[in-house]
Amino acid sequence: MAASTAGGQLEERWRDILSAHARTMCEIDRALHPHGLGASDFEVLDLLATAAPEEGEQCRVQNLVGRVHLSQSALSRLIARLEKDGLVTRSVCAEDRRGVWVSLTSKGRDLHTEVLPLQRAALTRALGGQPPRPGSSRSSD
Repeated sequence: MAASTAGGQLEERWRDILSAHARTMCEIDRALHPHGLGASDFEVLDLLATAAPEEGEQCRVQNLVGRVHLSQSALSRLIARLEKDGLVTRSVCAEDRRGVWVSLTSKGRDLHTEVLPLQRAALTRALGGQPPRPGSSRSSD
C-alpha cells in the first residue's frame, strides 16, 4: 500500500510541475505576443544575451540545445525564424563545419532589452515571488 501512496504522491508532484510549466509558458506567451515573440523565442534571445553579452559575440547552437526545452530540430527552426526576422545571425563554425554559430543582431538585442521586464513580470505573476529590481536582467537577482 505504501508503494502506491508514494507513487501517487510522485505523480501528483509531476502533474503540479507540468501545470506550473504550462501556466508560466502561457503567461509569458501572452505578455510577449504583442512584440511578435513567444516564450521559446524569448528564451533563446535571453540565453544569447547572457552567453554572448557583447555586441558581435557568438554562441554555438550546440551550447543552447541542452538549455532550452526544445529538440535540436525545433531549436534550429526557431533560430531560422529569428534570423528571418532579423533578430539573430547564423554562421558556420570555421573549426568544425558541422557547428553553427549564432549571435544577436542589434535589433535582437534591443528587442530583448525591451521585453525583458515583461517576461520577468510574467514569471512573477505565474510563479509568485518578488518582482525584479529595476535594472535587473537576471531572474535570480
